[in-house]
Amino acid sequence: MKLFALFLAGLTIARERLRDERGDVPGWVMVTVMTAILVVAILGVFEPQIKSSLSGIIDSVSGKK
Repeated sequence: MKLFALFLAGLTIARERLRDERGDVPGWVMVTVMTAILVVAILGVFEPQIKSSLSGIIDSVSGKK
């Protein structure tokens, strides 16, 4: 009986912890938006270099010169 009571108490504590640790949705949204902004900014500045590097890599793999 005492073991069952401890088991139920553990389940209750675990359920409360899961309820409290769902995460901060607005924080994750902010991180996602900021990451997207950084990617767009990097692509805007370095687009010619990225395109030339990727085309050089593709050409070297495919055997074109």
